[in-house]
Amino acid sequence: MFKLIPAVLAAALAAGISPSAQAHDAAPGHHGAQVKNVVLVHGAFADGAGWRPVYDDLTARGYRVSIVQNPLTSLADDVKATQRVLDRQDGPTILVGHSWGGTVITEAGVHDKVAGLVYVSALAPDAGETTAQQYAGFAPTPEFVIDTGSDGYGFISPAKFKAGFAHDTTDADAAFLRDSQVPINMAVFGTTLTHAAWRTKPSWAVIATEDKAFDQAMLIHMAERINARITKVSASHAVFMTQPKVVANTIDRAAKEAGQPAR
Repeated sequence: MFKLIPAVLAAALAAGISPSAQAHDAAPGHHGAQVKNVVLVHGAFADGAGWRPVYDDLTARGYRVSIVQNPLTSLADDVKATQRVLDRQDGPTILVGHSWGGTVITEAGVHDKVAGLVYVSALAPDAGETTAQQYAGFAPTPEFVIDTGSDGYGFISPAKFKAGFAHDTTDADAAFLRDSQVPINMAVFGTTLTHAAWRTKPSWAVIATEDKAFDQAMLIHMAERINARITKVSASHAVFMTQPKVVANTIDRAAKEAGQPAR
């Protein structure tokens, strides 16, 4: 059965939205530290291999880059996978999330090694909220169609994949992404977050202006609510693949600014 994502998530919506955030300008405990570690967290329907262009750019700049492979089975499982990688870092780290990965870094980013957060066309709930709540009041996304199976796991519709996820890639790349999808347990969107790392860690956001997975107003609202430094770029939801330089530049900026004293 094919469904649009707002319809899929509607059942998970909970009442009440937390008040606007008061994000801080610098992460505690990392003032003056040189941030050289980066941890990349993928979103739904993909895996960490999509980060390869960003990985190559950042490692060429001298960063130590690690990539989380989320199981996409529950928020708790994805957070644990991220924490395991954070535990292996040898110092302050920039934690980066794409799409669903934004929810994951919001929960996992309270880790003491995280100096800053980068949201790449990503979700950014508050503590006490669900991811599903972020869609409330925003326009539907008719080109981003999810096929949810009887077991509750979702894939993007093959017929809609390129249009909805990666319209600015080649046909070959879009086909590979389509055929290597990692399904997500749709129940994760109804899980309430316990922590919101962006309330105490500085944040940056890359917004893909041609993203068909989210209403643009929704992406802007989330980024502004967390007081992120925003970069906009013409790209699809697969911005991490199609605009890796812009994404890497934002991560580089975050690494350079995260350790600076609050102004």
